[in-house]
Amino acid sequence: MAGPMTLADLNAVPAAAFVQALGGIFEHSPWVAAAVADHRPFGSVDALHRAMVAAVTAAPPGRQLDLIRAHPDLAGKAARAGALTEPSTAEQAGAGLDRLSDAEFERFGTLNTAYMARFGFPFIVAVKGLTKHDILAAFEARLPNDPETEKATALHQVARIARFRLEALIPDA
Repeated sequence: MAGPMTLADLNAVPAAAFVQALGGIFEHSPWVAAAVADHRPFGSVDALHRAMVAAVTAAPPGRQLDLIRAHPDLAGKAARAGALTEPSTAEQAGAGLDRLSDAEFERFGTLNTAYMARFGFPFIVAVKGLTKHDILAAFEARLPNDPETEKATALHQVARIARFRLEALIPDA
């Protein structure tokens, strides 16, 4: 993602620049921005977000799973190694996931493994405004879900993350 832009800027730039600016709103999935580039101009950030979410909803199930799988584990090895995208790093740090004790890190690892084994994709939650305790509680509450419910929940959380990222990128949101 580029630095802050206005919605007017995004509406006016060529499609390639629009995709470049918004390509990271949905983690490692610039196809979402590409899918809505020709729908400009957007009258509001809400309209832009709705269009992007609609593009995800309309995508084939395999592409939706690829989008979910593009997200990192929460407090996972990639986070400890500093290998996350800049937005993911900031989001996880904001929830205190960069300051876990060894025991807490191990608990997240156990839950990440159990969740991945059950669903085949990483646990996703929009961590903004949550504490590590809130996230652990959500992990435990969602593990018993059936796969379809959890996929829908994960996509809902992906959309919330995208909204927060749009608000950070576009100051007139």
